Amino acid sequence: MTSATVRMSHGSGKGNKELLETVVFPALIPGGVGTLEDAFIFDIPGRRFAFTTDSFVVSPLEFPGGDIGKLAACGTINDLAMMAAKPILLSVALVLEEGLDLQLLAKMLRSLSAVCSSQGVRIACGDTKVVDKGKADGMFITASGIGIVKVGISLSAANAKPGDAVLVSGGIGLHGITVLSRRANLHFASSAVSDCAPLFGISDALLSAAPFTRTMRDATRGGLAAVLCELAESSKVCIMIREDAVPVPAVVRGACAFLGMDPFHVANEGRFAAIVPPEQAESALAALRAHPQGRDAAIIGTVAGPGKFPVLLKTSIGGTRPLEMPPGDILPRIC
Repeated sequence: MTSATVRMSHGSGKGNKELLETVVFPALIPGGVGTLEDAFIFDIPGRRFAFTTDSFVVSPLEFPGGDIGKLAACGTINDLAMMAAKPILLSVALVLEEGLDLQLLAKMLRSLSAVCSSQGVRIACGDTKVVDKGKADGMFITASGIGIVKVGISLSAANAKPGDAVLVSGGIGLHGITVLSRRANLHFASSAVSDCAPLFGISDALLSAAPFTRTMRDATRGGLAAVLCELAESSKVCIMIREDAVPVPAVVRGACAFLGMDPFHVANEGRFAAIVPPEQAESALAALRAHPQGRDAAIIGTVAGPGKFPVLLKTSIGGTRPLEMPPGDILPRIC
């Protein structure tokens, strides 16, 4: 570790990778971990299940397109969906700060419940703790979920093969820019609306059209760049991306240009990357575009053999550069 204490840069990107590999995993799993997936797959005779957990600490608690309750439900459901699992149960644990408005709390919980109801997910259990004023920025939520894995589908970050196609389900960067614009009162990005949404429906549509899909992953912390790097490293391949093929909404492009940020590093909460065999790429794309959440989905690149860098970006001006993970959390507290 380059630091003796936890820093905000440990929240995502290279900083988070370093924290996990040097402190968290050695302490919790001394025998080592395998491929890191969005959910753990386990079998009970006759059924295959997925299990995941996540914590949500977004600031502010409400933003255009969502709030911490919706975010907690969608984030947990989406981690299951990325492993081809239909979510069925959620647990919800609340850490509430003294002084939190009870009407606001009820609103956040109704938002969480509404997403679960829309997806046929039951809230099965939970816990509530209250901490001193100033200790929790209003509220934190931890949610865990269980889902039933789709029969005949086997997804893993280690499955990508040279020749495969790389797709993204829609325009990138909206969630991060939306939260940042509300937090920093950025009037030039006030039209941004978070893409926060449950992804099981659109991901299941893709899998029905392309059943030999190698892997899927939602592009949350660290943005699309972090996800692509993780997939490339897990599969020991190089992913080649065409910059002009990646859909970037105008408000995201403008905000990033003004702020000196890379849209590839900005978080999403309703977008995912998928890697599919080349012969199923067009079917997968058609399935994504036929879904309301995927109208601007695109094939953005291909998988090649191992290279010096995990991900290479062919720029719009014809050059090529490495597309790396962000060094840390450039937008902390966005999920």
